[in-house]
Amino acid sequence: MHNSHYTDALNWLFQQFPSYQEVGSSAYKPTLENTRKICKHFGNPQNDLKFVHVAGSNGKGTVSSILASSLTESNFKVGLFTSPHIVDFRERIRINGTPISESTVVEFVANIKKADFDFSPSFFEITFCLALIEFKRSNTDICIIETGLGGRLDATNIITSLLSVITTISLEHTEILGDTIKQIAREKGGIIKPSIPVIIGNVSKDAFQVLSEIASDHKSTLYQSDLNKELVVDHNFVTEYQIENLKLAIASLELLHSIGFKTKNESIEKGLINIYKNTGYFGRFQITERNPNLVFDVSHNEDGIKATLKSINHLNKGKLFVIFGASQDKNLNSIKNLFSEETQLFCTEFDHLRAAKIAKLKFEFSQTNLKSISYYTDPKIALKDAKTLASIDDTILVMGSFFLISKFF
Repeated sequence: MHNSHYTDALNWLFQQFPSYQEVGSSAYKPTLENTRKICKHFGNPQNDLKFVHVAGSNGKGTVSSILASSLTESNFKVGLFTSPHIVDFRERIRINGTPISESTVVEFVANIKKADFDFSPSFFEITFCLALIEFKRSNTDICIIETGLGGRLDATNIITSLLSVITTISLEHTEILGDTIKQIAREKGGIIKPSIPVIIGNVSKDAFQVLSEIASDHKSTLYQSDLNKELVVDHNFVTEYQIENLKLAIASLELLHSIGFKTKNESIEKGLINIYKNTGYFGRFQITERNPNLVFDVSHNEDGIKATLKSINHLNKGKLFVIFGASQDKNLNSIKNLFSEETQLFCTEFDHLRAAKIAKLKFEFSQTNLKSISYYTDPKIALKDAKTLASIDDTILVMGSFFLISKFF
């Protein structure tokens, strides 16, 4: 049970809009100025830290977690900043896997309230500055920082990193980041800094063109991860979309190795085996039960869902039951046609401000060729019903939103 001071501090923090996680695009008015002012007030902790900065449409959380876990296994003290949290706010800020303490959050919120800023700091700006202060206080050797949204104007972009990493670029958050791949690439490419190497994963020609222009303008060496490299990996990471993320993480670790962050060969393997302990990473194609398979996955945009369904095809021997919920700003029109017509779909709303409600789900999914769709107000009942129907060879997949997944953990 959380103490009441912590609960009060969180309640205050969650009301410091704009919080994209809670309200969506209307909240997003980015500038780096406010983040700089908050950090300055607390002594500019970012100037005393070393960073790897990770942006991308899909895979940035995975790559960040593999990097943090592998560096932890090489005995570095590693700070990890990710979002959103799934169950508790403190998941966002970890040192070698351990979330910061409740009392740290309480104390920091009190200090922020006392500070007399000439603007209202947002939830994400405050959270990121708290992370920097804690990483400095703990004398971390290296910090892995996942961008919140985009890159160029994301609060995390006040840092100068040792290495910038860009995972993938697809059309997401178009109402904020622009509605072409080139525009989105320009936003993500905003984390490229003068003379700092950048490594990119699997991006289209258009995106690559934009990123290489930005890199050459900044005199930054551009590396591309070798996606054709053969890998033998820990069984929990066999899914195809994770292989690309893993290759990008390994290439990033090789670059870090060359500038003094020496990792041992077995660190990556150990990093994967201990990824939950070292980073709290879960809900990415996570198989929690067998016969029938029960899989949880937080992919929530078209590319991510496509990749997950492809991976499911390799795993599934029987029928596929999908429990699906989404945030209301997702493009359900492009998602609904990704499911094969044999899929038994259980559409569910869930208890969150941004959840797509049943009326919207019905409206979107009524025009598909799926043979079986049912609708639920409670995700847990949807899962119970799917379990009743599934036999040993079948697979149940719960997917579509971080918030939906959090209802089960």
